[in-house]
Amino acid sequence: MSKLSFPNGFLWGTATASYQIEGAWQEDGKGESIWDRFAHTPGKILDGSTGDVACDHYHRWPEDVALMKSLGLQAYRFSIAWPRILPEGVGSVNQKGVDFYSRLVDALLEAGIVPFVTLYHWDLPQAIQDRGGWPTRFAAEAFVEYVDVITRALGDRVKHWITHNEPWCSSLLSHQIGEHAPGWKDWRAGLAAAHHILLSHGWAVPVIRRNSPNAEVGITLNFTVAVAAERTPENLNAVRLFDGYFNRWFVDPLYGRRYPADMVEAYQKAGILSPAGLDFVQDGDMDAIAAYTDFLGVNYYSRSVVKAGQGENAWPVEDAEHATLERTDMGWEVYPQGLYDLLCRLHFEYQPARIYITENGASYADGPGADGRVHDERRIRYLRSHFLAAYKAIAAGVPLAGYFVWSFMDNFEWAKGYTQRFGIVWVDYATQARIPKDSAYWFQQVIADNAVE
Repeated sequence: MSKLSFPNGFLWGTATASYQIEGAWQEDGKGESIWDRFAHTPGKILDGSTGDVACDHYHRWPEDVALMKSLGLQAYRFSIAWPRILPEGVGSVNQKGVDFYSRLVDALLEAGIVPFVTLYHWDLPQAIQDRGGWPTRFAAEAFVEYVDVITRALGDRVKHWITHNEPWCSSLLSHQIGEHAPGWKDWRAGLAAAHHILLSHGWAVPVIRRNSPNAEVGITLNFTVAVAAERTPENLNAVRLFDGYFNRWFVDPLYGRRYPADMVEAYQKAGILSPAGLDFVQDGDMDAIAAYTDFLGVNYYSRSVVKAGQGENAWPVEDAEHATLERTDMGWEVYPQGLYDLLCRLHFEYQPARIYITENGASYADGPGADGRVHDERRIRYLRSHFLAAYKAIAAGVPLAGYFVWSFMDNFEWAKGYTQRFGIVWVDYATQARIPKDSAYWFQQVIADNAVE
């Protein structure tokens, strides 16, 4: 097979998140996060584990950066733990926390690796949660204070900033479904949280630009591609609603379209919102949310097969019976066509200046064999098929500028604990040994060639 080359300057990297890898949950002045509290609450994490130690990256980061360099990674997306910087969420700055990330950034730059910094990947300071958390405007105001502190410290060296990772998860999955911290099950609180997260993004953008001149600023959303289980009028309407709930509610306001009117009406009809509608939205909020960004970060893993719920005003449900494709260990279908469809849709409907795939990857449990190697052929197949979908999207005109594989190494997979392994590097949690998997060496060759066979 001939190799398909990506554009010159295309960035290849991997991604992680602070709570999932750092450990050191009480060290060097770090405050408690909502994930510290949630993981220590019995019954919340599938295997009863916590991120107290995780991959011990807080102590092993020099080894991890050296490994990234040896694999030829061109960029590394990581997140900053807000409670390491401001243990109480606002007020006193913890200099040891700032120094940790400053050393990490310096090491990445010395290794020739471009740092992409995510400012919020879900580990809200518990002190902010104790004052109402994301359903309140206070959280949005506090976020801007935190962003100002850390971008002043790192803005001279970091030139790629992501305000938030996956607002759907930190609002609805966390406040409506209750699977993630803080574990609420209150739909209206979820929508209020979504608004204040988006608002905090909009407020933070000019602060980042002031503190980090000539930097790229963006936000990362997680998207799904919703398809009907069967093409009935009811199911097609369910697809519209599910797309509005998961995708449009977040991307529309970022691009000046406000919240989707059909979804406001649907939420009112279902009794989720009052007849007054979005009473947590204040004058000027929507203009702030629509602040110009330099890129859109896209996280994509799978599609959603959807059917209408039962009964009047019933919400759409995902239909496992009609989800028939190969699945990863997370139970997610392998559907690379969805990445192509999504990238084209975002480009043609919203026209972001640039797009980065900020997460894409697969969970497979393959461990070291008798030869000491990890032969994760399924992950290689998954990544190759998605890289080819990205290549096809670029050929269709999508301004895709880079691709971050999730994840650099196996880690604490949120509510699933350590039961899922997304890494291209195997982690032995007992010894903290790192073993690059076959997928890591395959990816190394992709990067070297800037091409996929």
